[in-house]
Amino acid sequence: MTPLDQTPLPPASRPRRLAAFAVHLLTAAGAGVALLAMLEAVREHWAAMFGWLGLALLIDAVDGPLARRLDVGRLQPDWSGDVLDLVVDFLTYVFVPAYAIAASGLLVPIAAPVLGVGIVVSSALYFADRRMKTADNHFRGFPALWNAAAFYLFLLHPPAAVGSLAIAALIVLTFVPVHVLHPVRVARLRGFNLTLMVIWSVLAAYALVRHFAVPAPVTVTLCAIAFYIVAADAIIRLIQRARR
Repeated sequence: MTPLDQTPLPPASRPRRLAAFAVHLLTAAGAGVALLAMLEAVREHWAAMFGWLGLALLIDAVDGPLARRLDVGRLQPDWSGDVLDLVVDFLTYVFVPAYAIAASGLLVPIAAPVLGVGIVVSSALYFADRRMKTADNHFRGFPALWNAAAFYLFLLHPPAAVGSLAIAALIVLTFVPVHVLHPVRVARLRGFNLTLMVIWSVLAAYALVRHFAVPAPVTVTLCAIAFYIVAADAIIRLIQRARR
């Protein structure tokens, strides 16, 4: 098709441009939510902190589909939605959780600040890595989901040495080319994956309301879902190789 064959798009109306910019405002609001989460973390109101981080997660889940539906990239080209999203994600997925992990008292005291620095430095490199996503929309390496790692640290409350080793292992896994499931964007078993995410969200909210004092079946279910997200792709690949 030549340029003469292309029908130019009509100029966007002012309401459509405003609606598109509103999506940028929604994404940017995640930074404000991160600040509120940090304020709660400084006060050691951990459940409230995770509540705000949960709201940030919800914003992150809806702003992308909204941006595509409202054609934000074309209607508001002066603002980069991708850059804005990365800035906010670094705050909510990495920086605030890193503070919570380091200040929680759940790690070996001498290791806590070192591991906190390791989290933010490794995640900064991960966010800048153009290979962070595979062609089939899996994450390559541990995907800097430190909000989730912090949640499980508070939920399981392991011995300080065990928790410190687990955090160190996740930092290392950031640079290991394992594939981690993206439950929304991976096409395989998407319906099942989304169902698990709904179950996880309900149980996680229940855990926060109870300040992590939940029955064992709830903890086991939350851990099983996390194991599936992290290990599902590796297990499927092993099964496929065994059948060849």
